[in-house]
Amino acid sequence: MTTAPLPPHFDTAGMRPRLALIAASYQRLTGRRLAAPADDLALALWTAPRVIVAHAKEEDPIFFFGNRAALEQFEMSAEQFTAMPSRLSAEPMLREARQALLDEVSRNGFVDDVAGIRISATGRRFHIERATVWNLIDEHGSIHGQAATFDCRADTPPSPAL
Repeated sequence: MTTAPLPPHFDTAGMRPRLALIAASYQRLTGRRLAAPADDLALALWTAPRVIVAHAKEEDPIFFFGNRAALEQFEMSAEQFTAMPSRLSAEPMLREARQALLDEVSRNGFVDDVAGIRISATGRRFHIERATVWNLIDEHGSIHGQAATFDCRADTPPSPAL
């Protein structure tokens, strides 16, 4: 099995510290590792089996990272994903609940065991399970955004009426 290379979009001098912040914040807040120890942390995050996404701290945050699993679930390229406001990852009727979750994360540092529904670029719905959402917080306590990691399963169509 070959390892997928880190896309050039994420393999820049400016991006590597942001990716390190994702992993360091997760470990600092939860006491757990986000990815297996590796010589190349950025590549370890990229190839992790769970979805990992992150957005910065803007008025309408835009994703700055989505790993290979995230891009597969959201059915986007790295360039498309990192141009998308994170609010668009949820269906319009679920965005208020998503915002309430992010507000809770802002207050508490992280939230574990989140579940919900997200939507891909093609409109396919998928369930997120066992999600952890956390603040991207540096060693000085400054918050730089938020990130999430989760498992997914495809939405199943309703059973036909009998």
